[in-house]
Amino acid sequence: MGTPKAFGCEMAVVGVLSSDPELDGPAIAGLEALFGPVVFRTEPEDFTWTDYYVPEMGTGIRRFYLAFGTLVDPSRLAEFKLATNGIEENLATGGPRRVNLDPGLLAPGRFVLATTKDRAHRIALASGIFCELTLIYEKGAFHSLPWTYPDWASAPCREMLALWRKDLMARLKSAEKPYC
Repeated sequence: MGTPKAFGCEMAVVGVLSSDPELDGPAIAGLEALFGPVVFRTEPEDFTWTDYYVPEMGTGIRRFYLAFGTLVDPSRLAEFKLATNGIEENLATGGPRRVNLDPGLLAPGRFVLATTKDRAHRIALASGIFCELTLIYEKGAFHSLPWTYPDWASAPCREMLALWRKDLMARLKSAEKPYC
């Protein structure tokens, strides 16, 4: 029989879709209140992977990624998704959503995303939130899976996460207690 152990700490990563640059600052402030300070931020790029969000968010959608300095307990992923949904709702101010926040967790061997959408490859966590294994780390690189969204599966995104993984590994190695 196996003995349960504490989970290893993981890095919170959020993919941000925004159609209103003025909301980027308030969105980041809300995320920092949840996850601690941003340690990595990519430059915004036009989001051209799909037009799925255009009816809700309008045109001119941009994507950028954030990683946070405070390592987190992965068992809190459902709580994080509910909190990011709350940030989205607050920024919508009664209208359509202008910011979409996709929280995920970067671990030494994987990257996962939280979602409200149930599919065969997703695992129920709590409170209507599911977890999707999005990328696996193997042989020195992240690899996508058949269901990985194209933006997360792209080579630049996988390379970015591999760089952030190096930072995570260094922090876990130097931590007195790498477990949450």
